[in-house]
Amino acid sequence: MFQLIAVIFSMLADGRAAVAQPVDACALLASADIQAVLGEAVNERKPGTETAGKLLTSHCFFGTSSAKSVSLTLTRTNASSRSGLTPREYWHRQFHPADHDEDHDGRARPIPGVGEEAYWTGNRFAGALYVLRGDAFLRISVGGIRDEQTRIANSKTLALAVLKHLDGREG
Repeated sequence: MFQLIAVIFSMLADGRAAVAQPVDACALLASADIQAVLGEAVNERKPGTETAGKLLTSHCFFGTSSAKSVSLTLTRTNASSRSGLTPREYWHRQFHPADHDEDHDGRARPIPGVGEEAYWTGNRFAGALYVLRGDAFLRISVGGIRDEQTRIANSKTLALAVLKHLDGREG
């Protein structure tokens, strides 16, 4: 399975790319949103950030007192780097590999109704929803739930909450 990460749009100022600051992925989901989906309160948040070329990633693990959890990763353009793939280019390589090599996982299933494009990857034990929006994408995974259709529906609900939150930040 490939490692995709989640994102928001590159910020522009005075016609040139601003230096991208990591977005706190832990601030992109409200505890109430997670509790509504998991049925349990969030009792821990583990944030992190990393950069790799043009990819700037912020992630957060939301844990409960049981095995239920949410993992969110947001990937956007690292404006301070000039080398590597942009998030949209990386996305295209992963989900539209016709022009690329063999690093595509053919099990990705389109998920309608969220972002510009969204795909579910996984199996009956684990999986993640990847959502493209602009030149950014997010990855969201719900843990501790056995039924794959429920994991997909819960991931989609949470992804829509993240996108709504991002809309409020961009204004």
